Amino acid sequence: MARKKMGEILLESEVISQSDLDQALLRQKGNKKPLGKILEDMEVILEEDIAKALSTQFGFPYVKRFSRHRFPQQVLDKIDAETALAHLVFPLKIDKKTLYLAMSNPLDMSLQSDLSFKLAMRISPCVATPDEIKTAIKKHYLTEVPSDKDDDTLNILLVDNQDIVLNAAEAAMRKEGYTIYKAKNGAEGLKIATQLHPHLIITDVVMPRMDGIEMFKALQANGEIENIPVIALSAKTAAEDEANLLGMGFFDFIAKPINPIRLLARVKRALKIHERK
Repeated sequence: MARKKMGEILLESEVISQSDLDQALLRQKGNKKPLGKILEDMEVILEEDIAKALSTQFGFPYVKRFSRHRFPQQVLDKIDAETALAHLVFPLKIDKKTLYLAMSNPLDMSLQSDLSFKLAMRISPCVATPDEIKTAIKKHYLTEVPSDKDDDTLNILLVDNQDIVLNAAEAAMRKEGYTIYKAKNGAEGLKIATQLHPHLIITDVVMPRMDGIEMFKALQANGEIENIPVIALSAKTAAEDEANLLGMGFFDFIAKPINPIRLLARVKRALKIHERK
């Protein structure tokens, strides 16, 4: 028997109308967005509706309210915080050689295959909403970021694996009254950004573990922090390199080595424009 399409499932459950579906299908032409995301953008369905529809469509278990539970450390250790944040997944339990994994996108077969090979375990996907997974990650993976700022202070996250760059940029911006947080790679930066929700992120493009581009893509996939402006730093200063970064969606580009005057001008511009939105 043919598997029902998501639109059919949402129609049958009376979550959407035929008019909503027709409009969404029209918008879907010419872009690669999933139907569920388009309907969510149209504000006619919720994350939970999408999760339930995926569960019905593909037969995955639907899980919710698991963030409040306790999980053995041996289960949490199967997935590192970087992977959990970048892919919005959370380990639920281990049964013999099977890891049950809450996923916002249970159709990500590439991730499942990579994890299965790395862990030498079978991956059994369960559907969960992105918000539920993010809540669980914050509670069980992330250490609170110390904050010395008051409500009126603008805070900026600097991400670079070179101390000389971090310290020079920090010194220039602290003189302007900004509160500065620092990370040595994209993985650390992503963790801090998820908790801190900074007003601006400045990141190097080339770094070990997780580079600036990978971090930026993970930020863009997280609805809570996708609108934070991100300035790219790079030693590659050719026009095409700058154009590529701006084309990806970076707010601005600053060439290395950093000029403090140029840095402050770009920072003030980014914060001013972001404040208007």
